[in-house]
Amino acid sequence: MEDAPPNRRPGPPLGQLEKRLIHCLSGDLGPSGRPYLELARKLGISEELVLGMIGDFQERGILRRLGAVVVHQRSGFKANAMVVLEVPEDSLDEAGQALAGLPCVSHCYQRPPVEGWPYNLYAMVHAQSGAELSALISDMASLVGPTRWRVLESVRELKKTSLDYFHDHG
Repeated sequence: MEDAPPNRRPGPPLGQLEKRLIHCLSGDLGPSGRPYLELARKLGISEELVLGMIGDFQERGILRRLGAVVVHQRSGFKANAMVVLEVPEDSLDEAGQALAGLPCVSHCYQRPPVEGWPYNLYAMVHAQSGAELSALISDMASLVGPTRWRVLESVRELKKTSLDYFHDHG
């Protein structure tokens, strides 16, 4: 048996209730002020138990994160682009923090450059028009300073769905 990842404890195999919870978490939680309470009601258990199980999944390394998926086109953003930048290593953290703090950027992350693709900082930018998108990108480039960058515009969305874990247990 392999060792558990660092800071993770192994655990017993998943039971039916745990599989049902994971299945529910892999779908839409819906626009609710208390999504875990609604989930608990669906499963016939308490909200505290749902939250405890989620914490246990995180401790065991079963669950890495929970996140929202925003469909930009439905939320009013008609122009979207991934801006990729080649930022010197010594200013990468500062540039990343600056871009991530902009209201037009939904996510920003670092990736190692590869041969033929020197870009190491990625920022997803959203705007209501192509003209606004261009202006925002120009502002971003000024904020980061002299660096090489490219704009990868979204043409169409091919997939934005979650994996459906334990389908037979939902």
